Amino acid sequence: MTRFEITGASAADMAMMRTWADEEGWNPGDSDRFAFAVADPEGFLVGRLDGEPVACISAVRYGSGFGFIGFYIARPDVRGQGYGIRLWRAGMERLDGRLVGLDGVVEQQDNYRKSGFRSAWTTLRYEGVPLPGEDTGVEVVDAASLPFAELAAYDRRFFPEARDAFLRAWTALPGRTALAAVRAGRIEGLGVIRPCSSAARIGPLYAATPEVAAALVRRLAGHAPAGEVAVDVPGVNPAAAAVAAGLGLVPAFETARMYTGPAPELDLAGLYGITSLELG
Repeated sequence: MTRFEITGASAADMAMMRTWADEEGWNPGDSDRFAFAVADPEGFLVGRLDGEPVACISAVRYGSGFGFIGFYIARPDVRGQGYGIRLWRAGMERLDGRLVGLDGVVEQQDNYRKSGFRSAWTTLRYEGVPLPGEDTGVEVVDAASLPFAELAAYDRRFFPEARDAFLRAWTALPGRTALAAVRAGRIEGLGVIRPCSSAARIGPLYAATPEVAAALVRRLAGHAPAGEVAVDVPGVNPAAAAVAAGLGLVPAFETARMYTGPAPELDLAGLYGITSLELG
């Protein structure tokens, strides 16, 4: 008789989850898991069938009132057998009583609606090599040169809860570049680029104006192999899509930001690229 159990994810499991996500075509960052682990060390679950991993999910808690679901994957050979939904229920139980968000791929969105999620906006991943341009009047600096408390406070405008430990790791992992736009001593933009299996991913991408967003993307692209980048652009900010198209990037992948309740109040006009499909 087969035995199914749900356990916390080990370091090896986290690496496996990254591989599974890559096989799904999600192009996760090479080192994302190291930042994920500090966001909520107990927030990553694996379903095992007779000891072998067959499904995974992340159910990460932020602060006292928000949670985010990601990495919801069942191995192709066991799909339709009920293991994924059992893991889903365990993840949602872990976030019980919180507003929960996720970025759902198109084919799963109806299932998420059955679980009480509602779409807040569509996200399109734009990819390509940014066209050159003049970035006059935009001062871009190494984000590490700024006080971290200022970066964390700026990030808080675009995310429902503080996530300082995650942000510190996310911006500083080896191989990444984090750049900030500043004006008169104030942060007016932030972007982080990280290596992936294919196009280097930019996220988050925050900016006070389209010009700042474009300048950050061009500068960050200088740290990408062959200059190819990908940005997950929220459709709720039309200026963000216009910037991506103006840079010559093209849509390649679609998801939907979904919540179990009213969408949190965020600075959507300054949100040009989400941080991560897995953790928000």
